[in-house]
Amino acid sequence: MRSNAPEVYVPRVHRAEVSAVRVLGPGMSRVTFAGDDLRDYPTTGIGDEYVRLFFPDAPDDELRMPAVDGRGWSYPEGVEPMEMRTYTIRDRRPGEIDIDFVLHDGGIAAEWAKQASPGQAIALNPPTALYERPTHATHQLLVADEPALPAALRIAELTAGSVATTIIAEVRSAEHELLPELPAGVDVRIVWVRGTGNGHAPSALVPALRKVAAGPDAYVWVAGEARLTREARKHLRHELGLPADAYKCIGYWTERGEEWEARYAAQGPEFDAKIQALYDSDRDIEDIIDDVSRLFEAAEL
Repeated sequence: MRSNAPEVYVPRVHRAEVSAVRVLGPGMSRVTFAGDDLRDYPTTGIGDEYVRLFFPDAPDDELRMPAVDGRGWSYPEGVEPMEMRTYTIRDRRPGEIDIDFVLHDGGIAAEWAKQASPGQAIALNPPTALYERPTHATHQLLVADEPALPAALRIAELTAGSVATTIIAEVRSAEHELLPELPAGVDVRIVWVRGTGNGHAPSALVPALRKVAAGPDAYVWVAGEARLTREARKHLRHELGLPADAYKCIGYWTERGEEWEARYAAQGPEFDAKIQALYDSDRDIEDIIDDVSRLFEAAEL
């Protein structure tokens, strides 16, 4: 007898084939992925859900598929891992997902996105979300630079009509602005910070955040370059004294990442062990992040 019970999804890494590419402006390209292996691709239903993208050695090469392994992934013995980068999902439909790529020189993902064409394939794991607005919040403040803007826009879209929203977005120029797609009659306030940050100039995103009030009923979501998100968190936690559930600060990328990694390595194994010991402790996570941030600042990381 055939059971009517729905099939249980077993987490796996999915093959995703390019079905369309759309240039959104001078700094962003949207790649749509489809294919048989995305028919049961899951979603958290949260606007900032992120995934790991696994890229082949060359755009048209075959994939070496990893397997989900706990909270991470693994490859069969002797199989060389593919390059991996983390991105957020911009939109999804049954059997399809959209991912927006910031276009810039260098970088595995950006270079792949510049040449992406239908039929090419990458692999991606199931999504994870970080946005967690408390039920009492009546206003949300979404703060993002260009790499985080797709997630901020999707959060605004998925929460449209349920909470008042302000977006503070730092872009290279007015040509790099992108708007949320909202239902008729629903508006969000957008504060544009133009010509700064995004690896092209010093960021002015945190000074802009300081000018916008975050009251006791607000939820503040900040995503972008790692050092500016640490600065934003210091403002929210220590200057404004917001409770831990009132903000979320997420480092999406690191400016001059190779230089940063070299400086981190130069601190030696004892520094890395100290960081790992903090995260492995059973202390409150916000206190741990405070101590890690102080270590990074002292090391000029």
